[in-house]
Amino acid sequence: MKVAIVTGVSRGLGKYIAEGMLSSNIHVYGTSRSENKLLKDVAKKQNVDYTFFPADLSSTKDVQQLIDQIKEKLDRKKLACLYVINNAAIVSPVRRSENILPEELQSHFQINVMTPMMLLNSFVKEAMEKDFPIIGVNISSGAAGQPISSWGPYCSAKASIEMYTKTVALEQDERKTDNKIIAFSPGIMDTFMQEEIRSTPEKHFSNVEKFRQYKQENKLIQPQRVANILLSILNNPKAIYNGKIYNIVDYL
Repeated sequence: MKVAIVTGVSRGLGKYIAEGMLSSNIHVYGTSRSENKLLKDVAKKQNVDYTFFPADLSSTKDVQQLIDQIKEKLDRKKLACLYVINNAAIVSPVRRSENILPEELQSHFQINVMTPMMLLNSFVKEAMEKDFPIIGVNISSGAAGQPISSWGPYCSAKASIEMYTKTVALEQDERKTDNKIIAFSPGIMDTFMQEEIRSTPEKHFSNVEKFRQYKQENKLIQPQRVANILLSILNNPKAIYNGKIYNIVDYL
């Protein structure tokens, strides 16, 4: 039995990752603020389980409760592989650094950095203690490798999660486990996040017109296509390179 934990399943990339996992006969534990009930229909057709855990991923308390709930449900004896897909993220606040409030920073880094770290830490430990393989995937961004004006928190958060990916992977190599921890940069997708970026006033984001042109010129990648590419990578665990930052441009 294979199980995938996927965050941010209500829409966008997370929805399609969860859908693809279910269609590949992988049981899915999904989490987000709101539920996507269509995923239950997919699970029913495939005769696999889909369990939804509502959670506020900006809350450390909620994230720890989520971890405890999943651990309680997880059948380790039948587990052939556990996937942990840290997909949920926010881009806001999109403003110049001097105008960002401390509480906005706290929420941003909780969702984009702390929550993925907490989930990965907990289930890597569980995998090592209970002796089952784990594949961890942190969804990154091209913003991890370059500064973008008004995206200070987002660029910093994604750079942080890429380095954390490499560090956890190194630790697994040192322990000589078969566990794989990777990151995946999905490119510029046609999602709600892009809608939010395009709606940002130019006074807060000087490059907003460039992102509006991506939409007008049909340069955005559909999230379903991105999910399919990620799943094609995960479908061959022996070819996964521990600690690698995969970039979608290499697969288009």
